[in-house]
Amino acid sequence: MRRSENTFIAVAEYGSDAGLAILLDTKNGSKRKVPLTRRARCVISQLPDCSSIVFNTTDYSIAMAGTVWVKRAGIKNLRFHDLRHEAVSRLFEAGLSVPEVALVSGHKDFRMLARYTHMKAETLRLRII
Repeated sequence: MRRSENTFIAVAEYGSDAGLAILLDTKNGSKRKVPLTRRARCVISQLPDCSSIVFNTTDYSIAMAGTVWVKRAGIKNLRFHDLRHEAVSRLFEAGLSVPEVALVSGHKDFRMLARYTHMKAETLRLRII
């Protein structure tokens, strides 16, 4: 997800939407639902239940925290947005289709989504053999 989309995430715990992150404020202005992995659901279930919003923070706070983490880790030239590129590439490597990845990433234009992919020929070779 985009950094700004992480600031107001509601999680559906019951009913047909259970296990989905509900993004209330997205770049294109439309609400979006994103399936959560088992690991994400486990982490979120362990957070204090103080509101329906998971990470009630600001885009700026996420950016600053990311800067601190990258510096502490000794990593050079890494931005939060780079993680989005990596995630999209990994979803494709895991075999998800273009519409499935677009649902997670929020891309409405598949041509823009293609800019985020960094497929490896080695990975594709293993899938087609």
